[in-house]
Amino acid sequence: MEGCRDCPPEEIAWARAPFLYEGPVKSALYRLKFSGWKAVAEALGAAMVEAHDHEADVVTWVPLGRKRRASRGYDQARALARVVGRRLELPVQPLLRRVAETGPQARRGAAERRLAMRGVFVASGAALARPPPRTVLLVDDVLTTGATAAESAAALHAAGVENVALLTAARAIRWDVPDRCYARRDSRPGLWLPGDVPR
Repeated sequence: MEGCRDCPPEEIAWARAPFLYEGPVKSALYRLKFSGWKAVAEALGAAMVEAHDHEADVVTWVPLGRKRRASRGYDQARALARVVGRRLELPVQPLLRRVAETGPQARRGAAERRLAMRGVFVASGAALARPPPRTVLLVDDVLTTGATAAESAAALHAAGVENVALLTAARAIRWDVPDRCYARRDSRPGLWLPGDVPR
């Protein structure tokens, strides 16, 4: 969508998130990531499925680096992907591998994030099979600048995946949400309702 800062990067066919990254949702995701509240994944995953309205062949996730996964004890994106896959009745497969550790992204601007994420992911597993899945549903917890999702999608495209769609629990937006990025004027910003179609 031309001129829209809230639209996904071009490597992503479409992106959905049921919530804005604020208030109780931000608190829930923080607890999922840092306090081990895995049960939060079930509720957030259910909301994510309600926001999903496209076909896909397989579900994968943006993997954490080894150090972060070891310190947290699990990968929050994988926990969300499992819920999404189960509810959509799609296979959940580890199609990406993180080949470099990156520092925290939260305090980096968009350009810094893109630079830090360059070459961080490679496709692995079934993504390298022939033929690869045509459409992959990529799951992550929060979409901010799109740098992580874009690099993940680029790795999948390089392995022959035709379409990469992104489904996150929340979307971080630091400006007013433009109406043209939402299908219906009565839709709540950050919440795609079933049946919504992007303009």
